Amino acid sequence: LGGMYDNGLGVIQDYSRAVDWYRKAAAQGNAPAQYNLGVMYSTGQGVAQDDSQAVDWFRKAAKQGLVRSQYNLGFMYIEGQGVAQDYSQALYFFRKASDQGDAKAQYALGLMYYNGNGVPQNYSQAAVWYRKAGTQGQSGALNNLGVGYALGQFGVKNLVLAHIFYNLAAVNGDAKSKTNRDEISKQLTPI
Repeated sequence: LGGMYDNGLGVIQDYSRAVDWYRKAAAQGNAPAQYNLGVMYSTGQGVAQDDSQAVDWFRKAAKQGLVRSQYNLGFMYIEGQGVAQDYSQALYFFRKASDQGDAKAQYALGLMYYNGNGVPQNYSQAAVWYRKAGTQGQSGALNNLGVGYALGQFGVKNLVLAHIFYNLAAVNGDAKSKTNRDEISKQLTPI
């Protein structure tokens, strides 16, 4: 019922009632309800916005293996929302979600390795995680693969691969990738 009130499915949308129903299910250990309650606290829908409460609910669902909660906890730790900023905890939760195939978490791990946030900067590891996310169509990861190949950060400079990854990212909705692709195109030699 929480989801019905949250999304206005068959009932008038009412975030407060959604929270009530999510809370009842969450108290019984329902991981999706715990996650949804975390989202409500994070966004301030139906309750006063409270990042620390969001973290508490995300943590409960993450302990049960809910990938969305694991990713959200990683994000909260990397941003310092509701918790002290802690890259090692962000890395831990992004890895948990990545191990379940979550493209957003894989992209986040790629960014952590690319920028050296909480881990030694390692372009090769960044590329590994970007590829995993990219194979699922994660446009930011595809764009960043293009950047890495255009700059030679993943071994050798390869403008053809950069163009391919920029194009894939653009097809998947990344606007800046189109610009990047068009700039790389000017540097490629026509056949």
